[in-house]
Amino acid sequence: MRSVRARAAIGATLVVAVALIGAGLAVLMVLRGNLTDQAGLEAEVAAREVAGQLALDVPYADLELGDEDLHPVQVTDEDRRVVAASKDLEAISGTATPRVTPVPSAPAESPGDDDDDDDDDRSDDPARGKVSSADPDFTNGTATIDGGTADYRFARVEGTTSDGVTLTVHAGAPLATEQEAVGTVRGAMLTGLPVLLAVVAGVTWLVTRRALRPVEGIRRELSAITASEDLRRRVPEPDSRDEIARLARTTNETLTVLEASVERQRRFVADASHELRSPIASLRTQLEVGEAHPELLDVPGAVADTVRLQGLATDLLLLARLDAGERPGRAAVDLGTLVREEVSQRAGDRIPVAVSVADGVLEVTGSRGQLSRVVGNLLDNAERHAEHSVAVAVTRERGDVLVEVTDDGSGVPEAERERVFERFVRLDDARTRDDGGAGLGLAIARDVAARHGGTLDVGTAPEGGARFTLRLPAPAARGA
Repeated sequence: MRSVRARAAIGATLVVAVALIGAGLAVLMVLRGNLTDQAGLEAEVAAREVAGQLALDVPYADLELGDEDLHPVQVTDEDRRVVAASKDLEAISGTATPRVTPVPSAPAESPGDDDDDDDDDRSDDPARGKVSSADPDFTNGTATIDGGTADYRFARVEGTTSDGVTLTVHAGAPLATEQEAVGTVRGAMLTGLPVLLAVVAGVTWLVTRRALRPVEGIRRELSAITASEDLRRRVPEPDSRDEIARLARTTNETLTVLEASVERQRRFVADASHELRSPIASLRTQLEVGEAHPELLDVPGAVADTVRLQGLATDLLLLARLDAGERPGRAAVDLGTLVREEVSQRAGDRIPVAVSVADGVLEVTGSRGQLSRVVGNLLDNAERHAEHSVAVAVTRERGDVLVEVTDDGSGVPEAERERVFERFVRLDDARTRDDGGAGLGLAIARDVAARHGGTLDVGTAPEGGARFTLRLPAPAARGA
């Protein structure tokens, strides 16, 4: 059962089957109840007619019991003895007694057997018989009339004669109509249910197959992309605007991002290999020359290449940790103090750095080492491009702490202001003045700023050079 189509078809069929069976049972119950109530009403009417005759003291032998085939009647006294019954009634069940043969009641005379004088006196007697007004009791049973047995709904009604004798009348109404109607409806349901379920299963299968056809196309294309490792390929996008179309578009967007990521990774590996090749080759050459001619060994040059190689390895390691999602620390860092310490360690720079720190609390939350690395990279970049001056200012603006590093160099062209933050990117004019940078400093600085919830942008300084602005949220703003 691994097919989605099969599971959907079976699930829909089961749901419809349960719903139809429940609805069918409810219909049958309601139909049976209505028809049974109708039969009970007929039986009650027949019973009350006979009870009314008994209340009028009609003799048992003269009782009009109606249509015996439709409404079998049995009349019993207080001792459950049959005093009257339908003429052709041969057997009965579901009433007060299964007997159907009338027996003399005590007294032996039926109502109305008194002499005429008594009748005349009773006609003037205000005490007359009555029929019980209580709701009748209903039971189901059978009756055999002229050899034929059928099911009936019996109504039990009591009647009292003028002598105070209470008689019980059981009159029945046939349930054949109810049974026939229920049987017809049940047969129709049993016949139509399999056909309807087959239609539901088939329609669900076809609709699900049509709906999942684009998914199969997406799967085949992804399988081909995996086999060919060609991330330039894209999955087909259906024209519909449903979930499948959104899945295809999201898949293509993911492939685009993955392609860009893999391409960046390839360029990173290629650029790193290129950048590492130069200091390693230079260091090897110097060591080989020193081995052959010790007096020609350039120790300062070898140390410089080693330092450059060490710095590049450190940058690559930091980038790898940032790409792996390393989170910065949660220590409180005073950017004013950090900037002063960083500048104080750069006494031998080509151009002195002017420092300006605003009053007040200038703390942020993060990693002191990484933030110090950002400030150092920005100062290195400014020193590399400045003509006569480099300045750094630490201020507070609307809940953020700003570190601005400016120089009076040639600046960064507006079209290149985002590209300078890419890895291993150095502008052409920077290459002529570069004393060993690999184009990773600004990329590291922006990644660290982003990990700390801040931003790093470049603009134009008042002196005409570049102005790099590091904006970090203060602890209060970050908490809010």
